[in-house]
Amino acid sequence: MLIDEPVLPVVVLTLKLALLTTICLLVLATPLAWWLCRTRSRLQAPVSALVTLPLILPPTVLGFYLLVLLGPNGPIGMLTEWLGIGPLSFTFSGLLVGSILFSLPFAVQPIQYAFESMGTRAMEVAATLHASPLDAFFTVALPLARPGLLTAAILCFAHTVGEFGVVLMIGGNIPGETRVISTEIYGYVEAMEYTKAHWLAAGMLAFSFAVLLLLARVKRSSQRFIL
Repeated sequence: MLIDEPVLPVVVLTLKLALLTTICLLVLATPLAWWLCRTRSRLQAPVSALVTLPLILPPTVLGFYLLVLLGPNGPIGMLTEWLGIGPLSFTFSGLLVGSILFSLPFAVQPIQYAFESMGTRAMEVAATLHASPLDAFFTVALPLARPGLLTAAILCFAHTVGEFGVVLMIGGNIPGETRVISTEIYGYVEAMEYTKAHWLAAGMLAFSFAVLLLLARVKRSSQRFIL
């Protein structure tokens, strides 16, 4: 069975969501990971716990509270309503917000580990050469943390593609707006269209396997890079 035409917009929307989520997370997670790595603040532990929370929190719980916050009666929903944007629940924008929060630890942790692994000597040498902290961050820290950034990008993209619980809670299954591959498979199963579900599920299985192979290759490359 070839992928029929109604499935193509679902695949495109899924890839769009994954790409935007990955870009947003790399922008947000990189400075956050740097702060968590370098700070001595008492806030480090609670902030780190909040970042890690989506790893152990059931997706439906996170999705429920996001639905409450972003809905028309929630504080964020009322704010966006007042700004003329409208509530974000059951929209692609709300789906993007939920995906960013749900995948946050998959971005922060690899980058933070990469920053921690490089130690302090490189930044100290940059300081002796009169590089400002900002210059040293962009010219020294980021290049050394490249394997962690690449790992974070791969994990975030793959994790977003496979999301289901948060997606269903905050976005529903609206065609052309919030219907992604995971909810499309769910819809096929509900409709007893197992053949179509098998093909999409097999595609997800192959995609996941390819991601694991790519991560293994990145790990080997990073070890050679460090040596």
